[in-house]
Amino acid sequence: MGPSKAHVFKSHGACAGFLANYNPRSFAKVSFGNMHYNLPPWSISILPDCKNTVYNTARVGAQTARMKMTPVPVRGGFSWQAYDEETTAFEDSSFMMIGLLEQINATRDISDYLWYMTDVNINSKEAFLRGGKWPVLFVNEVYSLQAHEHLTSPWIQITLSKTVDTIILARLQNVGPHFERWNAGVLGPVTLCGLNEGRRDLTWEKWSYKVGLKGEALSLHSLSGSSSVEWAQGSLVARRQPLTWYKTVFNAPAGNTPLTLDMGSMGKGIMFLARGSTQQATCWSFSRSGVGT
Repeated sequence: MGPSKAHVFKSHGACAGFLANYNPRSFAKVSFGNMHYNLPPWSISILPDCKNTVYNTARVGAQTARMKMTPVPVRGGFSWQAYDEETTAFEDSSFMMIGLLEQINATRDISDYLWYMTDVNINSKEAFLRGGKWPVLFVNEVYSLQAHEHLTSPWIQITLSKTVDTIILARLQNVGPHFERWNAGVLGPVTLCGLNEGRRDLTWEKWSYKVGLKGEALSLHSLSGSSSVEWAQGSLVARRQPLTWYKTVFNAPAGNTPLTLDMGSMGKGIMFLARGSTQQATCWSFSRSGVGT
């Protein structure tokens, strides 16, 4: 076939073929299976029965129709419930390593999230313990926070007294060119600045790791799993709290036309729909801004 190639797959009498023209400028006339095909430049034709072309990559037409979304009122509105993801403790860690691990290799596609945990001994003579300026934590050379006593956030938890526990939750990127090829997670350095000694590098300390969120392990996105925890309701539901699972139950709108969920107010997250006697939607988001409504 010259600059063209055919890839054929056969199994139990069935046959599927892919015809490729690698010439970027010229059409290719090819013979395949006693039939003739005209392949556009730099394209692939798909033949699910090794005879008829159902798709060619160079013949994809541009969309001419404009999709229109019409809001559908939900009878009774949405009554949201929330469950705050718990910060992982050291005793819940899966394994320990010296130094920082690359996130994708550590999680092995089990979850988008990985907890990094370490502890640091703090001398009782540190100036900040007697009212001095609080230390500052830098992660990947970027300012993360000023470490006030008993400061807690879903991203970094740090409690400074005679010891300090540093808990960092890292998530995978989901935007950007070729982001699937990027190294992810806390790659270092991780430094604690503002101690009497100046800057302390935590990069090669002993780190504990935990893959995933508790809500993932409990399958909170399922009908059965969502009933295993107590959900906050009413005024207790925080609208902008990061690392929170949100749930609502609603009656499916009438008709059989496709429905679209507007996820524009979500940060990093995912949404599920599960159908029981009614439609139950469980959605969660992990971001600095949390989930809007």
